[in-house]
Formats: sequence, C-alpha cells, structure tokens
Amino acid sequence: MITTDFMPGAPCWVEVSSPDVDVSIAFYRELFGWEAQPLGPENGEYIVLRLDGAVVGGLEPVLVESERPSWKVHFADPDVEDTVRAVERLGGSLLVEPFDVRGLGCSAQFFDPQGGHFGLWQAAKFRGFEVTDQPGSLCWVELWTPDGDGSREFYTQLFKWGLTPFDLPGEAGTYMVITPAGAGQEHAHGGIMAADPAQLTDNSGSADWRPVFAVEDCDAAVDRVRAAGGQVYTGPENTPGVGRVAVCSDPFRAGFFLLAPSPG
Repeated sequence: MITTDFMPGAPCWVEVSSPDVDVSIAFYRELFGWEAQPLGPENGEYIVLRLDGAVVGGLEPVLVESERPSWKVHFADPDVEDTVRAVERLGGSLLVEPFDVRGLGCSAQFFDPQGGHFGLWQAAKFRGFEVTDQPGSLCWVELWTPDGDGSREFYTQLFKWGLTPFDLPGEAGTYMVITPAGAGQEHAHGGIMAADPAQLTDNSGSADWRPVFAVEDCDAAVDRVRAAGGQVYTGPENTPGVGRVAVCSDPFRAGFFLLAPSPG
C-alpha cells in the first residue's frame, strides 16, 4: 500500500491542474472534504489541499489555455539530476527541468516513451503528502498505457520496480502490480494496465497516470461527483479482491478513480 515512508520510486505527491481553481476547490471540498490553503502569487498561486489539517496534495492553475487539466503523480527520487539522464537514455523526455522549490525540495517533470506525464520529487525540507490509505486520501496510482510491454520496460529500468502479474476477470487481461525496488507486496503502490488507445481519448491515445482515492462508500461518493459537476465514466462496480471502484473526472475532465477497498 502507499505509505509516507517514501521509498525511492514510490508516489510522494499528487496535484491537479485547473482552468478555474475556485470551481475545482468547491468540487473537491464537496467530494472529499478537502480544505484549500492558497500560497499566494509569490508561489504561482499554488494551493495546498488538506484533509482534517493533513496535506493530501496540491492544485495549480493551468499555465496556458491549451493545457489539458489533469492529475499528475510525483515519485520520490534521491537524485533528480541523475534520473533526468536515465529518463532520456531510456527514451523518455524532459518536460520541466529540475528546479528548487523554495528550499523544500527539487522537482522535475517528464514524458515517458508512451507519452505518460509524471514528476519526480527530491525531498529536502518537505517529503510529500502527510496521510495515505484513508478515506479522502491517495491509496493507489495506476498507469493506463497503449504499450504495456514498453511501459513496463521503461519504469522497471528507471525505478527498478518489482512487477507482479494479477489476472483480471474474464477477458480483461493481466494487470501488473508495482512495488518499490526491494520491497514486499505490503508496499505495493500501483499498477500498469495495457489499454486500447480508444480508451485513452482524454490523453490523445497516450499513456495516462491516474490517482486512486480511497472512500468509505463508493456509491455515495459517485453521487457527490455528479452533484458537484463531475463525470462518472464507469462504475461503481465490484472488483474481486480489490473493492468497489468507479472511474470519474472533475468538472474539467481531470481523471481519477474512487475505491472503497474490500475488508481485510
């Protein structure tokens, strides 16, 4: 499961971009009860999101009108500069060069070879989100990719992730469960799922990282998504051994999953 141990290659931060931050704040407040803490113009109008006072992620305005609002996952990394070279060697591309964030840490952003957008965070004074695996917080991350083999090769070489196959029901295929390098299944933090490009239309057929947020009652949470102006694409539906899941987006089509985990 996702923890705040922040092992190398594990998720440590998620943030969503928005063309109207007030609408996004209202949506996520209604859905999860998140509180917004604006950091002011000197910090690019960045907003820290909190659940009962604990940091769960961030929200930022889109930088240009053509930018697609989306959730972005950042992975913990002990040496961002070194990883930049590894990304490029493995066929990925640098989107935002490493930069210092007010002494809190070093950040950089990339596209993987399949077009998936992700970030790295080298912590200094700030390590990342403060609560996980609780209702209203991140509990998993998932990559949908048009090239399962290519994505698996890229990320296992970059982060040295362990991958464990999980056969999905029916003809849905095989899901690869991700664990940080050298860690056991108790530290599994996400999955890679090969998908038809037609399922990735919101990202123009490219790979797409999406956060999974825990909820107590998936059906009630789906009702809140609709009431607050978001969209529900699939579910809620039961996934054996996982829980009750729904695929959703906020009012600006930034996609995410809701999961009410199975007991135990």
